[in-house]
Amino acid sequence: MINREVKKRREAAEAFAGAGRDAQAARERAEGEVLSHYLPAQLTDDELSALVADAIAETGAVGPKSMGLVMKAVNPKIAGRAEGARVAGAVKAALGG
Repeated sequence: MINREVKKRREAAEAFAGAGRDAQAARERAEGEVLSHYLPAQLTDDELSALVADAIAETGAVGPKSMGLVMKAVNPKIAGRAEGARVAGAVKAALGG
């Protein structure tokens, strides 16, 4: 739930900044920063890559068509420590997609 709220704040800040409303953008960023302190520590790129590699090895996945299988295996291990889009990107890159 907190991940979702942090993401909303980030997206709102980008929208406000794009519209030239810098004060509102700064407020949204500040709120997102406060909320992010309640989240688990985010995985580094190396840690994420290692978890994805382990999931690929466990599932025997080969090629981009196995992305769903790998995502299903890796998501419980991530447990909110990385955004879904970031995880999907890492899986896609590891599968050569």
